[in-house]
Amino acid sequence: MEQAEHLTRPVVPELDTILGTPFKVLDDGFIRVVDYMGSDESIVQAARVSYGKGTKKVSEDRGLIRYLLRHQHTTPFEMCEIKFHVRVPMDCWRQWIRHRTANVNEYSTRYSLAIDASQRAGEGQWRIQSKDNKQGSDGFFDAAAGKHFSEQELQLQNMARSVYEERVNAGMAREQARKDLPLSTYTEAYWKVDLHNLLHFLWLRMDPHAQYEIRAYANVIGNEIVKRWVPTAWEAFQDYKVKASSLSHIEIEIIRALNTGGKEAAVETARSFGLLPPAGQEIKSNRERGDIEAKLTTLGIAIPWK
Repeated sequence: MEQAEHLTRPVVPELDTILGTPFKVLDDGFIRVVDYMGSDESIVQAARVSYGKGTKKVSEDRGLIRYLLRHQHTTPFEMCEIKFHVRVPMDCWRQWIRHRTANVNEYSTRYSLAIDASQRAGEGQWRIQSKDNKQGSDGFFDAAAGKHFSEQELQLQNMARSVYEERVNAGMAREQARKDLPLSTYTEAYWKVDLHNLLHFLWLRMDPHAQYEIRAYANVIGNEIVKRWVPTAWEAFQDYKVKASSLSHIEIEIIRALNTGGKEAAVETARSFGLLPPAGQEIKSNRERGDIEAKLTTLGIAIPWK
């Protein structure tokens, strides 16, 4: 029988230096790395189904990782996993847990006392509901309103905690005593996820349009942790996902028309796809058209219908 090949576990010294170190997020939250498996090298090994002498030069490994991410060959990235310990407000955790492609174990307030901490917004952090985006915000309340909301929040959270503790001290079952705790109460969990699904989480949650609270966690995960863990994959992720933009069939046709027939041709093309009303009618707000306009602006292309 052929002698078994001796394997060594891939390690990332730069990530090892921060294992267990909590990175502060929001007012009382944190995130830290508990454990990890794999590295940039593991992505390459998985793609080539090789180890040791089968791997190639660093420059070639970098090229392969970039090719895999650019062409959405996701399986090799799934060979890397990382486990986080997070402390996060429950309302933020509700968004987080919707990413179902992870292994999760959360602190139980049925078994243990609820964490005695709630996330609080500073006086200048109260956001105004956006009129154009039902799930977003636009600007902040003034100082006087912010002061009122912060004082109100403190009173509400203190009262809720007092009621909870009174119930527990009276002998009420913890599973029921907890029911009126606010969503601002912190919870903790272990969250283990592979690199492919982690990058998808970060692509969505680091986006400037993502809610501030979960974006704060995503930015720490990406810039403080993943960047250390898999620097080559992180570089490719920045180039091909975070700082990139895809073009739809409609967008390609509009740009093609603009290049070959000028502004009028581009306007007619947009009109044929229902993005503009018939000539002479008022141009009303259109979310899809707004996304196209943003891409054209990023590319330095003047918007043909403006």
